[in-house]
Amino acid sequence: MSPELPTEQRARSRWTMPLTAILFIGVAAFCAFTGIESREQSVAKLRTVAAERAVPNVAVSMPNVQPSITVLDLPGRLDAYSRAAIFARVSGYVTSWKADIGTRVKAGDVLAEIDAPDLDQQLFQAQSDLTNAKANAALAKVTNARYQALLPQSYVTHQAADEKAADLQAKNALVKSAQANVDRLKALSQYKRIVAPFDGIVTVRNTDIGNLINTGSATGSEMFVVADVHKLRLYVNVPQNYVPLVTEGTNAVLTVPERPGKTYTAKVERSAGAVDVASGTTRMQLVVDNTAGELMPGAYANVQLTVGDRHNVLVIPSSALIFNKDGLHVATVGSDNRVVMKPITIGRDLGAKIEIASGLAPEDRVIESAPDDIVNGDKVNVKEPPNPATAPSSLNAAHGSDKG
Repeated sequence: MSPELPTEQRARSRWTMPLTAILFIGVAAFCAFTGIESREQSVAKLRTVAAERAVPNVAVSMPNVQPSITVLDLPGRLDAYSRAAIFARVSGYVTSWKADIGTRVKAGDVLAEIDAPDLDQQLFQAQSDLTNAKANAALAKVTNARYQALLPQSYVTHQAADEKAADLQAKNALVKSAQANVDRLKALSQYKRIVAPFDGIVTVRNTDIGNLINTGSATGSEMFVVADVHKLRLYVNVPQNYVPLVTEGTNAVLTVPERPGKTYTAKVERSAGAVDVASGTTRMQLVVDNTAGELMPGAYANVQLTVGDRHNVLVIPSSALIFNKDGLHVATVGSDNRVVMKPITIGRDLGAKIEIASGLAPEDRVIESAPDDIVNGDKVNVKEPPNPATAPSSLNAAHGSDKG
């Protein structure tokens, strides 16, 4: 049997156990409260982060203000201003040629000569027929005069006199026919000499001494080609959307591969006035002065056409365009960082950039690439473009690393 505790110790023991339980409960409640508060703070933080992440980050830029001038780089083809393919008009054999390719000739210079014995015989026969016709006409004239003199005395009948008059007219007609045939053959004989039609350069020679020339051949090719190259035609195919800007008198600058670093000027002279269905372009004809003879017909040329008006326009990236059921828009950001959708009209499509005809102001902050689901009034985080003036240079970075 254990000894009994004093009265004071028994009282202290009775108070110690409730205090311990209360302290334990308090600590447990504090831990629970702290855990719940921490969890609520974490949930609130997650909600804040989620809300922040739900707001899209966008890059904005101001529209560029620049003159509505565009330089078109287009391929072109040079051609002689005048070009003549010379064929033979008479059949025969080439007896000589006087000009080879690259020869500069004047109008009327002999290029080749043809021996045409068949034509010579035809001309001799035609001249003989003309002499015979003239003799018959002279006899008919004398006979008719005699009959007309005998008619008043009734020594001949009216029928006989009329026959002689008609015979004279027929003989005179035969003379004219024979004379026309002789003139035709004489004119044809002149084509035995192949001559240059104008001042120029011989670019093709397809004949040689002894070659048979047959004008009746369907497969015959030209004997010579003469080109006038003191000025050249330049043909360029202009895309359809630029055709209204390329008017007659528009200046162009061209370069050719064989003369690097040298430029030549040209001027628009003609437009085809129609769009080619296959390429969607319009053929333009320009004129190039080639007095120095440095450019060659048939050569390739790179042509730069400066087109457009000199008034200022706004230019934005083409990625900023938004097309939906309401039409064409651009998303801008207001002072409160909320989206403002603005309807716009396009002036010209420059590929990566777009000229704006109306709908934007120079101070508008345009979203360069707007999300597909963006709508008017959406909150956005603006990602400002870096400022090159404040960005550290690579040289400063290098010095900083050295110091470190």
